Amino acid sequence: MDMKEYARQVTEALEAIEARVSGVPRAALILGSGLGMLAEAVEDPVVIPYAEIPHWKTSTAPGHAGRLVCGTLSGVPVVVMQGRLHCYEGYTPQETTFPIRVFGQWGVKTLLVTNASGGINYEYANGDVALITDHINLTGMNPLRGANNPEWGARFPDMSEPYSRRLVALLEESAQSLGLLTRRGVYIGLAGPSYETPAEIRMARAMGADLVGMSTVHEVIVANHMGMEVCGVSCVANLAAGMRPVKLSEEEVLSEMGRAAARISALVGKFLELLGRAD
Repeated sequence: MDMKEYARQVTEALEAIEARVSGVPRAALILGSGLGMLAEAVEDPVVIPYAEIPHWKTSTAPGHAGRLVCGTLSGVPVVVMQGRLHCYEGYTPQETTFPIRVFGQWGVKTLLVTNASGGINYEYANGDVALITDHINLTGMNPLRGANNPEWGARFPDMSEPYSRRLVALLEESAQSLGLLTRRGVYIGLAGPSYETPAEIRMARAMGADLVGMSTVHEVIVANHMGMEVCGVSCVANLAAGMRPVKLSEEEVLSEMGRAAARISALVGKFLELLGRAD
């Protein structure tokens, strides 16, 4: 798509949101599979279905409600994506990261991404919460490909700290105050929608990955391009292919995420509280 047209669409989407929401959120949250309940905790919510935002694509994946929820969490103004967009739904990287462009142009400074993942590290177990410290983009796609808009970011953005060390430390402090065990891990993003083969998981482990999934990496690239500070929380919904003698299923992912949702909601709430204090 022509960059001028893309920028125009971002502006139109933002204008539609600003017509219904006052002020600029301090942080944007993207909720992964099965984590939609966190949006229910938003106070004084303004709920906008994606279908009512110009040029914003609709979530079709199970466990993704497809709504924008604006309000406050732990006293911090937030905008919450109750469901994300994926390339495996048939969208381009530019379409899946369109919301991040809107948030960046809105003036949102912090992005917290959450996701369900497969555990690659043999030390991980179902239900573990991992803080993402780095990622490997193995989707074969990059959302920055094509013409660059210098008003959004540099042609060749630095990615030496894609996940803010400061925010990772705040997440760990939050987890400790809640008595919640967390791990640190490298996330590898693949295009999906088929689950990975055992050989692909062995390759990912050899590359240094601890977690695998079908989202997140493009969103984080674009957020860094726009100068946002990023952090990520991943819940291990299952152990990856070949690590145990069972088939992988969507039902198992959603079930495990349902059990972990309360812990992750508490972690995000405490994180926002500490973020607000740090400001």
